[in-house]
Amino acid sequence: MAGQAGSALAVVAVIAALAAAVVAVVRLRARRGIATAMQRATYDVLHTAALAAEPLRGGLTTATAGKAARHLRALVGAVGLAVDDGERCLAFDGRGSHHREQFTAAAQRALTTHRSVVLAAADLPCDRVDCVVRGAVVAPLSGPDGRATGALVAVADDHPAPGLVQATAEAARWAGSQIALAELDSSRERLARAEVRALRAQISPHFIYNALTAIASFVRTDPERARELILEFAEFTRYSFRAHGDFTTLAEELRSIDRYLTIERARFGDRLQVRLQIAPEVLPVGLPFLCLQPLVENAVRHGLSRKPGVGMVSIEARDAGAECHITVEDDGVGMDPAVFAPGIPDTDDGQHVGLTNVDERLRSVFGDRFGLVVETAPGAGTKVSMRVPKFHPGVRA
Repeated sequence: MAGQAGSALAVVAVIAALAAAVVAVVRLRARRGIATAMQRATYDVLHTAALAAEPLRGGLTTATAGKAARHLRALVGAVGLAVDDGERCLAFDGRGSHHREQFTAAAQRALTTHRSVVLAAADLPCDRVDCVVRGAVVAPLSGPDGRATGALVAVADDHPAPGLVQATAEAARWAGSQIALAELDSSRERLARAEVRALRAQISPHFIYNALTAIASFVRTDPERARELILEFAEFTRYSFRAHGDFTTLAEELRSIDRYLTIERARFGDRLQVRLQIAPEVLPVGLPFLCLQPLVENAVRHGLSRKPGVGMVSIEARDAGAECHITVEDDGVGMDPAVFAPGIPDTDDGQHVGLTNVDERLRSVFGDRFGLVVETAPGAGTKVSMRVPKFHPGVRA
């Protein structure tokens, strides 16, 4: 009897568990049914657009067009879709690819007139018995500035309806905006590289002459010292004028700064004192190339060289959780804070050119929250601070 009672209880438990599972499934299905048809359609469109946007943000190339064509065809609802640059078909998805040459000719017309072109069956003669193409809509890929970089060709199996014409035009306008954003990103990268080149050009006239003059002063009196300084100078210039990489590590930047300060100490002697306080944890942190050395050069050149007696440059890098906090401070003559106000032209001696350059590159890479903070006043020295994320997408030393 006891065994039968136990079996009965087990059966009841199993039935209760199955009932609970059924209730859970019913509730889940009911929850899924909350979304309306319009909401599901909106989600599908946005999701498809996001899939197409990712490759288009890489610019208009054969590879990116090939990845985006399938999603663009789904957005338009055509039997076939081509992405054309006006010279050739970059990618094709669906049916009708044997009309590529005719589509390219129509794309050239659309790019010339900056207007959509609607093709009927008579405009697309074909000898194939199985050809389904009965028309097409060709819309220019225009960005916000109105400049067209290519064309979208939506293939129809009937005469193009007004809905297909409008959908193709809107999809082309949206795709053109994504391509324009890619060109904007590319122009920002070119600007950042140009700023680095300008910074290198700034280093050349202001530092190289003084460095060579200091080395020359030791050639006869201390040849071994002159040899060491020449090697330090060679390594410094090799790093400063390297041709690869937009980013470096804090450790590499500090090594270059050490060589710079070695040469400057040969000029200033005991007048130049240096204090370093670097947390080992932050040495591998990635940062824009040549973003710390200009701060140290500014401290020596503009802060201490004009100060009578001994001057101190302090460099500190602290571990601050997800960030690295870096400061370069000198007890020199200081600067007028007004020189950093917007719209103030650069001074002839380039006193704040390097700081402005570094500030713009930090904001371009990490965002506006990560620009330089400058604390200075005439006769009060200068302290320049920066925050650098330990990890940031796209920053690889």
